[in-house]
Amino acid sequence: MRITIDYTAAVRQRAGVGRYTRNLVHALALLDRENEYCLFTAGDAPPPESWPGGRLPANFTLRTTPVPARLLTAGWHKLRLPVPVEQFAGATDIFHSPDFTLPPLRAARGVVTIHDLSFLKLPEYADPGLREYLTARTPDSAARARRILADSENTRQDVIELLKTPPEKVSVVHAGVDARFRPVTDTAQLEAVRERYQLPELFVLFVGTIEPRKNLGRLIAAYAEMRRQTGLPHGLILCGGKGWLSDGIYEQVQREGLEEDVRFPGFVDDADLPALYTLADLFAFPSLYEGFGMPPLEAMACGTPVIASRNSSLPEALGAAPLYVDAEDTDGLADAMARVLGDATLRLRLADLGRAQAARFTWERAAGQLLAAYRQVMA
Repeated sequence: MRITIDYTAAVRQRAGVGRYTRNLVHALALLDRENEYCLFTAGDAPPPESWPGGRLPANFTLRTTPVPARLLTAGWHKLRLPVPVEQFAGATDIFHSPDFTLPPLRAARGVVTIHDLSFLKLPEYADPGLREYLTARTPDSAARARRILADSENTRQDVIELLKTPPEKVSVVHAGVDARFRPVTDTAQLEAVRERYQLPELFVLFVGTIEPRKNLGRLIAAYAEMRRQTGLPHGLILCGGKGWLSDGIYEQVQREGLEEDVRFPGFVDDADLPALYTLADLFAFPSLYEGFGMPPLEAMACGTPVIASRNSSLPEALGAAPLYVDAEDTDGLADAMARVLGDATLRLRLADLGRAQAARFTWERAAGQLLAAYRQVMA
């Protein structure tokens, strides 16, 4: 097979779809040395040193176009220019877009990854411009694709229901947990990360985009209530880049006088995440909707007990390992935090369950699911 993968997000985005694409493609390269792969990027080519080992495998090539990604996207999806992607990427049997939408295709069989449908399930929490774009273009891409890939069975069911897609057309390709996510024992490394992000000795951690869909307003309120009830000294550390409607989250912290206790270190470098998870006493992830849920799995792999909301794909990804809460129950979330932080035996049990659950999801497994989907497309 000749397979072209749009690698633009992997080059341009540090987190989210970019990180997912990098990890999946790197695992695919280790798994499959038979088929021919082209990594296509718009605007910027990935530097060779970004690839594991510093160079591409023999069956992988790079192809880029100087046309910026923003202009290509506007031409294809706003102006509806019928210029096939093969004009830039070359002839191929399969063209895979891992970022929700497919460009025009001449002869290639299209594969598109739809990570979640939060813009349809919770439209009030989505950036209006992005929501309008995805609402207009994702259904069309799903209709034209030979195969749709979803991050979870929950997202697969959403695609079938909301996009009116035949079930046999949608496959699941789970995300994975990289092997570097494990408990960090190097004291110097732990203290360096603590100093870099000005972390308190004891803290509850969240990692993800700072936005309302992550339910951070209720998390902050629950944390404040937990502190009032228990007097525990733990801080609350909310790590991640600013998302849509994030101003209200920062204002809530000021309004409740929690500036000393609730901190926003911003985006955390990937290399620092294992130590960050290891340092945390508890990882809280009360999101309102997730297509998969990588941060809590990574925290579990590092031995950190997890509290998570029981909705969307989270029970599928996290199994029996977390202490589950109702995402809209602030008091229940406060009680769960107090329970875990106050019970060392419970923390150890959740940590053991979490490590076992995280071990089920590897990028090698995900690459196998992806390769099987490609073969189905060509069958």
